[in-house]
Amino acid sequence: MRPPCRAAAVPSPARGEGGGLAGPLLPGVLACLVWVCGARGPPEALCPAVPGPNASRLERSCDRERAAAGIGAWGLSSGSLLDSFPIDPIQENYVRTVRNCIFSIVYPIPFKSTVLLVAVSEEVIEDILDLHISVKETSDFLQFVSGEKVLHGSVPLAHRYGGHQFGSWAGQLGDGRAHLVGVYTNRRGERWELQLKGSGKTPYSRNGDGRAVLRSSVREFLCSEAMHYLGIPTSRAASLVVSDDDVWRDQFYNGNIKKERGAVVLRLAKSWFRIGSLEILAHSGELDLLRRLLDFIIQEHFPSIVPNNSDRYLEFFSTVVSETANLIALWMSVGFAHGVCNTDNFSLLSITIDYGPFGFMDSYDPNFVPNTSDDEGRYKIGNQANVGLFNLNKLLQALKPLLDPRQKQLASQILEEYGQTYYVRFTELFKRKLGLLGDSEDDNYLIAFLLKLMEDTKADFTMTFRQLSEITADQLKELRIPEEFWALQDLGKHGLFSEWVSMYLSRLDGNKGDSDIKRRRRMTTVNPRYVLRNWMAESAVQKANLNDFSEVQLLQQVLQHPFQRQQAAEKAGYALRPPAWARGLKVSCSS
Repeated sequence: MRPPCRAAAVPSPARGEGGGLAGPLLPGVLACLVWVCGARGPPEALCPAVPGPNASRLERSCDRERAAAGIGAWGLSSGSLLDSFPIDPIQENYVRTVRNCIFSIVYPIPFKSTVLLVAVSEEVIEDILDLHISVKETSDFLQFVSGEKVLHGSVPLAHRYGGHQFGSWAGQLGDGRAHLVGVYTNRRGERWELQLKGSGKTPYSRNGDGRAVLRSSVREFLCSEAMHYLGIPTSRAASLVVSDDDVWRDQFYNGNIKKERGAVVLRLAKSWFRIGSLEILAHSGELDLLRRLLDFIIQEHFPSIVPNNSDRYLEFFSTVVSETANLIALWMSVGFAHGVCNTDNFSLLSITIDYGPFGFMDSYDPNFVPNTSDDEGRYKIGNQANVGLFNLNKLLQALKPLLDPRQKQLASQILEEYGQTYYVRFTELFKRKLGLLGDSEDDNYLIAFLLKLMEDTKADFTMTFRQLSEITADQLKELRIPEEFWALQDLGKHGLFSEWVSMYLSRLDGNKGDSDIKRRRRMTTVNPRYVLRNWMAESAVQKANLNDFSEVQLLQQVLQHPFQRQQAAEKAGYALRPPAWARGLKVSCSS
């Protein structure tokens, strides 16, 4: 008899604040160096980010020149954005309602105290930004990534957008503490938008101070990079700096205001446009600008769509629906809960952005809510797919003024297919996690059965799948679970565990041409051994508050190889049962 099994979670001069000059510009671009070593001229092979031992003389020379020239020989541009849209005519930096534009020109506000570089991503610096890692040692780099100086060619911008927050229209939101400091096209022709987060007030700051604190900045830096190495579409983080400026926060909104340290993350994305970017224009009746923004996004980021096609907005919507379903299924496959799935936090490129009160599940629980500010559990992990549907419906409402009756009907049909798209992708991912090849009519049941056992026993999500990747079929068959497989031991306490094991092993026998060694090797490439659990991030934050950044750097290194067993990670206990104090951890929207 089959066990009861609900589908658990299958589921002009630059001006700063007050109009004053924002500060000196860094040196201009050295055109010949950029042509030889930068993004705009040679094929990638002429100038690799890190020349190996067999690098050519040109490659080694190129690398030495980049290292010597540093960031002063490297340029950004804001031209594609400034030339494409009307800009907010008011350049004074004060909070206000903004209309008939996409961006406001506003300069970062430097910290008053000395800043310290906490961490950098070598891959982002060298492979995306075409800089040599030694640039991190220069004062120009520190001044740039902390918002003190602006690079030649850059006009810093704050983006105007709106959004639905916790299900209700919130009106104008926008970049309240972020500055888009330029666009860089690298040697592979990739276009990246660079944004400082925590760099001061903008017209969209509302009641905020425009700052981010160290604890949330550590979390964003680490998690955006960790998600990349897990294979999940995401924004990237290039650097993290901290200051001694006082930033006051009521972390849990309980009246307990504390002094924290201000920090800035330099983060990158192909685009920062989000569903709320379109919503604000539709709600304000700025339809010409809505069309203009959509055409820009399609031309820049959706090359498969013919720009002058009359159905281009329909094709755009169809792509976003499909890719959003894929993104959320990927989140679920690693037990990731975003925490604040508002429409202003959902990228139109379907990448993970705006890391705040996120969390990776420890014990499997479809009701896991990482955000203590989410009183009703709207954004619990098991509801993320439904929230994705809500957000896509709001995107459709924003697009409707530009669609004819036929297109509206087709768009509604596309949205109706979202659930099936998500379910198919979710199933594919979890079949891979279980090492299943081919198809069987019982695969969905096998997955749901396991999730129910995990829920009942509170088995660890990450390590259950990882240990299934490491244990042999013979050990499973005999129900001989070694002590090191602590998550499977927890799962084994369920009375129906042996029945699931029998079903699972029988299904593995149906993997044609497979072996147990192949199965385990395959599963360890998709089931991480290490994820950024809240207790790990909290431990790093507590040390960072004491100017000890060793764990930030350790986690950064470990999370670059989440699928590989690492001696340093094992010593730190990152694959052990979470410590008891981790159960009391809380994360909120305060950052």
